[in-house]
Amino acid sequence: MGTCLVTGAAGFIGYHLCEALLARGDEVVGLDNLNDYYSVQLKRDRLAQLDGRERFSFMRIDLADRDAMESLFRARQFTVVVNLAAQAGVRYSLENPHAYVQSNIVGFLNVVEACRHNGVGHLVYASSSSVYGANTRMPFSTHDNVDHPISLYAASKKANELIAHSYSHLYGLPTTGLRFFTVYGPWGRPDMAIYLFTEAMLAGRPIDVHNHGRMRRDFTYIDDIVDAVVRVADRPAKADADWTGDAPDPATGAGPYRLYNIGNHQPVELTHLIETLEKCLGVEAKCNFLPLQQGDVPATCADVDDLVRDVGFQPRTSIEDGIAKFVAWYRQYHVRSPAEKTG
Repeated sequence: MGTCLVTGAAGFIGYHLCEALLARGDEVVGLDNLNDYYSVQLKRDRLAQLDGRERFSFMRIDLADRDAMESLFRARQFTVVVNLAAQAGVRYSLENPHAYVQSNIVGFLNVVEACRHNGVGHLVYASSSSVYGANTRMPFSTHDNVDHPISLYAASKKANELIAHSYSHLYGLPTTGLRFFTVYGPWGRPDMAIYLFTEAMLAGRPIDVHNHGRMRRDFTYIDDIVDAVVRVADRPAKADADWTGDAPDPATGAGPYRLYNIGNHQPVELTHLIETLEKCLGVEAKCNFLPLQQGDVPATCADVDDLVRDVGFQPRTSIEDGIAKFVAWYRQYHVRSPAEKTG
């Protein structure tokens, strides 16, 4: 791949992607601003796994810092950019909307501008299953319109896709957007349900179960996510010769533009997830059943046929195996002192 820039390298997916790229011999530059949306110590601990590795270097830069981004791209020649840095979280977007504009809109614009002006061969960027918003037809398909986001986070990710399309169309920049579906696994985000449930159950606290447990999520294990990202990064988007404005396909374009879902294609009921955690932890969950939370959707399911066809993607990790691996990591990681854990 040459030299790959991974933004959000201290994040959950970014860290694992850096590991995979280094393992196969790529040179990787990791970028992150180490913000405090969740434990900075966890982010530092992820980076510590990469520190000192041959062919890896780290830059602490905020995507919204235009001057710093321009300087980085002038100093280094990147073959591929994988933009995973973003302000994450559907619920937090209800409380702090300005953070999403700065990181996900201003920051993303700085990324595409830098790619455009510095000859980057392929921009791969994180979108989200949240863009499907009020859509109810299952499984979710990239070929369906997604014009009804129900959170600002979702709207910001939809905006990324639109910005990418315009740059692919105007400047011939190959861009591929990846709509991730509920990623979980070792080194995961502590604001996500599996992490929160595990922490509460081991402490004997009740867990908040929204939509009275009738939530279905297309939980996707981190190794399957990273395998798909690497496969996509190796295959720059191309123009769709059959694309027409009379019947526009939202997943492709007249320029080198592509969208993919990355999911397990096997939605899991929240109650089954909790039962699986109970078995792995040896602890019975105390459930606090609540209504559907504002900004959430009751179900997600990814249509991954295009990804299977184009890059040979096949999710391999069952929820039972994935949860067991997460729990094993969680127990090992949280052996440390409380101060180290919370950072």
